[in-house]
This record gives sequence, structure tokens and C-alpha cells, in this order.
Amino acid sequence: MDIPSKYDALKAENHWYDYWMEHDYFSSTPDEREPYTIVIPPPNVTGVLHMGHMLNVTIQDVLTRRARLMGKNACWVPGMDHASIATEAKVVAKLKAQGIDKADLTREEFLKHAWDWTDEYGGVILGQLKKLGASCDWDCTKFTMDDDMYKSVIKVFVDLFNKGLIYRGHRMVNWDPEAQTTLSDEEVIYEEKQGLLYYLSYPIEGSDERVTIATTRPETILGDTAICINPNDERYHHLRGKKVIVPISGRVIPIIEDEYVDIEFGTGCLKITPAHDINDKVLGEKHGLETIDIFNADATLNSFGLHYEGKDRFVVRKEITKELEEKGFLVKKENYVNKVGTSERTKAVIEPRLSDQWFLKMEDLVKPAIKAVLETEEVKFFPKKFENTYRHWMENIRDWNISRQLWWGQQIPAFYFGDGQEDFVVAETAVEALKLAQEKSGNANLTEADLRQDEDALDTWFSSWLWPISVFNGILEPDNKEINYYYPTNDLVTGPDIIFFWVARMIISGYEYRDERPFKNVYFTGLVRDKQRRKMSKSLGNSPDALKLIEDYGADGVRVGLLLSSAAGNDLMFDEDLCQQGKNFANKIWNGFRLLKGWEIADLPQPEASRLGIEWYRAKFNKTLVEIEDHFSKYRISDALMAIYKLVWDDYSSWLLEIIKPDYQKPIDRTTYEAVIVLFEQNLKLLHPFMPFLTEEVWQHITERTPEDALVISKWPKVEKVDEALIESFDVAAEVVSGVRNIRKEKNIPMKESLELMVLNEGNFAKTWDVVIEKLTNVGEVAYVDATVEGALSFRVKSNEYFVPMSGAIDVEAEIKKIEEELKYTNGFLKSVQKKLSNERFVNNAPEKVITIERQKQADAEAKIETLEKSLASLK
Repeated sequence: MDIPSKYDALKAENHWYDYWMEHDYFSSTPDEREPYTIVIPPPNVTGVLHMGHMLNVTIQDVLTRRARLMGKNACWVPGMDHASIATEAKVVAKLKAQGIDKADLTREEFLKHAWDWTDEYGGVILGQLKKLGASCDWDCTKFTMDDDMYKSVIKVFVDLFNKGLIYRGHRMVNWDPEAQTTLSDEEVIYEEKQGLLYYLSYPIEGSDERVTIATTRPETILGDTAICINPNDERYHHLRGKKVIVPISGRVIPIIEDEYVDIEFGTGCLKITPAHDINDKVLGEKHGLETIDIFNADATLNSFGLHYEGKDRFVVRKEITKELEEKGFLVKKENYVNKVGTSERTKAVIEPRLSDQWFLKMEDLVKPAIKAVLETEEVKFFPKKFENTYRHWMENIRDWNISRQLWWGQQIPAFYFGDGQEDFVVAETAVEALKLAQEKSGNANLTEADLRQDEDALDTWFSSWLWPISVFNGILEPDNKEINYYYPTNDLVTGPDIIFFWVARMIISGYEYRDERPFKNVYFTGLVRDKQRRKMSKSLGNSPDALKLIEDYGADGVRVGLLLSSAAGNDLMFDEDLCQQGKNFANKIWNGFRLLKGWEIADLPQPEASRLGIEWYRAKFNKTLVEIEDHFSKYRISDALMAIYKLVWDDYSSWLLEIIKPDYQKPIDRTTYEAVIVLFEQNLKLLHPFMPFLTEEVWQHITERTPEDALVISKWPKVEKVDEALIESFDVAAEVVSGVRNIRKEKNIPMKESLELMVLNEGNFAKTWDVVIEKLTNVGEVAYVDATVEGALSFRVKSNEYFVPMSGAIDVEAEIKKIEEELKYTNGFLKSVQKKLSNERFVNNAPEKVITIERQKQADAEAKIETLEKSLASLK
């Protein structure tokens, strides 16, 4: 076959992905093989490929392709999440641009727009994953709003409600005024922000005296219903039983006493606003206070906001501060660093709000999930350090607010049949709900028209927590063939930022609905950051276009670039140069293959050097394979790639190909050629999970292959016995080759000029590798001597000293001067190390590792000085 002079990544990627799809290599159905199952962390339906996705998906693809090569029935399930808040926000914005207000639409009308949006913009990311080489079973693609997925969520809600685990409660919740929905505690990000502490004075009723409080939110005074003092605070004993007048509103509110008040903070007096602070709500309930909500859903002020009605809370903060100052109520302002809760999705500042919401009791549900990770290790985390984060979340868990004031999502299956919110039933369908409502109300004349389904949708995570089960229809059909074969899944690859949102909740649902773990191993990737350690984001403009990277460097180049810098659980410092390194590696493999295929083959005796080289490389390959298997067992994917990289770049390309290369314009013997092709194919198998396109392209160029012989479904190499002695002896020979090459380089002696090499053999050193040394260094037959050779340059390897006679080849005077300068420098370096090691304070306080390094420096310097002095003596 004609092999192009350059590797065309784009052409290869398009061709081989189509080929793989055409021959159905990625699809999976249950059979007698061991299953390997992985479910994709479903990206948002409206998402596009970014660096985090590329890292995550590359790792999943490496694991899946390797499992396939190992003979397992690999099933990688792709899919998307409906992302209720993000998607609804985009649909609302699109409608707004068209002059349509969501409030003017019925739920059905809005959902039609949402589905139109999803059909138009959704799923783009799945196509982009194919560009990266993702070997998902695309026939299994799932969407959290698919009919069966939707029904699974509803069935689980009804089941948990019937178990008494879901309840409706009037609670203080996290309110996102931009998305106009509640959020769970985990969806709120707390950020330290520089703000102000406002000291406000409240007149005491019937007195000229005032009491001063400190607040970060002066706009909320319009919702104050009490001032609280600590009963142990002697400063305020005289205020017991009195009342104060709220500035601006003029309302009279009581002074109450509670030990909750911190005497040391602010003034020791606390304003109580039960509608807008969780702690104030608790105090309000305890003391029977009125609750005044001053905000609308969009965080503008309502009629309780008086003349500020309709204005945004932050605008009011500025304006009311000015009014308080003008009217003499503002005592002072101080700079104050405050933790402010913001919405993970919209970045809006969260507003605590009293609301009727649906909650899931978590206290008992989490117990099997805590045990599985922290006690029995049925589910293992890589890196293990993330168990601490998991423990913190799970041991401090609160009931999960699962309702959202949105329409895009699974509608809560609660049906109201009375005038208020108290009379309701929960059922999977309206037909079932009607029967329950008739029974509960005792009114057999109720019709479906009398039922009102709850307007809220469920939290997006309430669908994705079922993902490993529901993608195999394990909720609706708990004993079907797929769920019994593929579940529990093997590996989950995700980011530590959703350890609680998703990972923990999937483990909880796994034990609740299958009574077993959802996956065996969780591999946490790091975050992708730029060279300045900043998190990549659109706003910073530091996130490269993922598809442009693939276009510039090839998918394999990008995959290698990402993985070479990505140790498990540690953040990745992304640098485009890494992708260039990946591209260079692809070119190295391609050029090495072209070199191999360019040699003429003849039926000749096999040279001893070639026989030795092949025997050594087999041993080195097996040793590296053992390392790779160990890395994979510990989910050190980056280390596994680096081991293969070094094997192919250094051992195969730089050593083996040089050892077996025939003389100029001479053929290679058939025995060597065929053996090296086999070894090269083994390399390609190891590389395939990391560089699928390049390896398949080369594999198919080696010889004619049928679809059954494609690399994607070939067999992963088996570990054979490792000949350590052979590897060690070659390492010595390689050092000798490097020593001679260094002399050639330093003295500018061309390779075509033959040299002599003599060995002062002080130990039992086998001469096995002499033929390889002679070939790689162009020296005559290696000579063994029993005394130092005069007029020669020398170097040491282990216990042997090697001499390269230099008569006539160099300027002796210049060489003497150069050695003397190097000797002077090395002596100075040795003295500095000895000085450090003679310092008792340093030796006693420095870590043992540091001391060991310094002692090794001393030994290396002493050995170098000895060699330099001998070289100098031989030249004088």
C-alpha cells in the first residue's frame, strides 16, 4: 500500500470514525462476555464541547477502548441532561427577544417552545464528542426528558412519597430571583465579598432614647418585626419590655430577649426579620413574631416596601441608606467582608425566602451510601482524598429541596382537589390521582377537571441521580435483561465539584432502588486551568475553542496533550504546547512506520545485533506493560500514557529501530523485519485507547485487513515473563553508547569516522552487547585492556572504564584547557556540597530525602573528578 509522506489527521479521523460506526464496533448487547459499563456524566442538552468535557470524555474513552481490547463487552452509554434552570433561562430569553413574556403563555405553550429550542440547539455536544473519538454506543443515547426516563422519575417520586420520605413544607429556602426558582443548599456558592456594615438607630417608643443595631442589609428594615437583646447583657436591661419604632415605616415593634444574640457582635442588639433570614425565622417562631415579606419573586420590593415598591433590592439599598442618613437614623458605616450566597447557574445573589416546597428526607437514605464508601469500600474513590469531602457532605446532610418553580422538567405528580394546598394526592397519572382523591375526600363525584397538578418541576438532579439505573430502564422494569447484565456499572469519571450533587446521590439511589452500588470506581478529574492557574471560563476569555484545537493538532494530539498533564484529581495546567507535543508524537510514530516500511526485505541471516535488540525490546515491552497495568489499576491514566510514550519514543524509536536499521542502501533480513512488525503492532495496541485514529490508520497500512481484523477490536497484549537481567545489561550498553556519542558530539567527530573503543574491565562484565555498541557508535571491535590507555578520553560506566584514543583527532592543548576548567568547576561544586554536609544544623534539621540527595551529589562529583583527572593525565 502507498503510505502518504505526512499523516493527515483530519482525513484519518473522518474516515476511521465512519468506518467504526459502519461496522458497529461500539454497540453492545448482553452476551456471555464480562460486561464493562460506563455511563457518561450527561452534559447539558444545550451545552457545547469545552476543555473540561474533553478531559473527562478522553479518560472515559481510554477506559472503554481498553476494556474492549481486553475482550470485555464494553458499553459506554451517552446522553444529555435537560438542565432545567439553564435551558428554561435560554428559552425565556429567546421568547423575550421575540416580545413574548413567559407569564402570558400556558405551560403547554411554553413547553412547546422549550422542545423546539431543544430540537434546534440540543445534542450539538454529542456530535462534537465524536470528533474527539468517543466510542459510545450511540444507539443507547438517553435524554433525561425521554418518555421512559420521565416516567422513571415520577415513579420514584411517588414511591418515596408513599414511604413517607417526601413531604411538603413551608420553609426558608434559597431563592434565585433571576431564575425565579428555589435552589438546594448545594447549588448555592458562597463568596467572600467586600460590603458595608450599617449602624442604624431605632427610637424607643415614649422616650428620647435610641437603640442602635448593625446590619449588612438596610433595605430589610421594612420587614423588621422585633429587636432582640441578650438577657445577660447588662447594657440593655433597662430596655426590657419596651418597644421601638422602625425608621421610615414608623411601625412599632417589641424588644425581645434571647441568648442567641452575640453580645460581642456589632452593638449587641439584633434586628429580627423573619421573612428574610433563616435564623430570624427560628427566633420569630420561638417568640410568636409577625412575618413580613417585603420582596417580590424577582427581588424587587412589594407594597410592604412603601415608596420603594417595584424597585430592585440593590437600588433600594443605596436609596434607603441616603434617606436614613437624611432623617438621622444612620449612625455610621464600616467596611465589612461578608459571605454572600450566589446561584451556581445564574450567579444572582440568593435571597432567603419563605415558601411552600417539596423536600426529601435524607437522614436514613444516606446510611447505606456512607457505609459503601467510608466503611466497606464497595465504592472506591480515586484519588482517595475525596472521601473526606464526601464524608463532610454526607454526615452534615439536610433534607433535599427537590421542587423548582420551573416548567421545563418533570412536573411534580401531586394533584390538589380542594380550595387550598392542604388537600392533595400523589400519583403517577391523573387517572390514578382521581381515584385517590375520591377516596380521600369521600366525594365520588370528583372529576379530572377538579384536579390541579402542582405547577412545580423537579430538581434536575432528581432525574440524574437515577441515571445508572434509568438508562437501562431499571426503574420501570427492575428485572429486565439490560439492567441485570450491565448494572452495577464499572467506572464513573467526573469532576469533584459534583461529588455531592450527583455522585453521592447516585450511590444513595443505587442502594435504595437496586440494593447495590451503582458503580465500582469513581475517578475524579481535576479542573482544567490556564498556565496562570486560573479556571477556564468564557468571561476570562482563557478557554480555547475545543474544536479548533482538534482542527489544529488532531484529535489524538489534543487527547495526548490533555492526558500528559493530568494527574488524577489534580488540576490540569493546560498549555497548547502540550497538544503540539501530542501532534509531534503522532508524527514520530508515522515517520517511524514509513522508515520501517521503506526498507527492502531479503532472505538473509539475522545479524546478532538485531537478534539481541529484539530480545531486549520484548523484555522492555513486558516490563512497561506491567507498569501500565499497575497504573490503570490505580487510575493513574496520565502515568500509563507517559509509560507508553517513553516506550515508543525512547525504547522503540530511538533504540530498537537504530539497532536493527540496515546499512545504507542494504536490505533488512526477513526474520528481523517480521519480528519488529509484530512488536510495532503490540505498541499500537497499547497506544490505541489514547490515540485511536492514528493507530487505526497505521494498523490498516501495515497489511490488508478485514473488518474483523480492525485494531479497535483486536486483543490487548498479555503480560509475559520479564527478563530483568537482560534489561539491566542493555541499560549498561546504552550508557556506553551515550558515552561514545558524547565524545563525538563534544569533539565534532562525524559518525562516518570510525573510532577505537577500549575497556578496562574491573568486573565480570558480559561482552554480549559489544556488537550493538559497535554498530550504534561506529567503533571497531571493542578491545579489552588491563591498564589505563594513554592519550585517550575516558568515561566510566558502572565498574568499567572506557577509553577512546584521540591521537590526531583533537587539539590536545585545547582539550587539556577545557578539562582543567571543568575540573576547577567540579572541585568548587564539591566543596559547596561538603560544606553543607559538614554543617550539623543542616544535617540534623533537613529531611532525610534532602540529605540523601546531597550525599549523592557528593559521590557523583567525586567520581567525575576522578575521571577528569585520569583523562587529563592521559593527555599530558
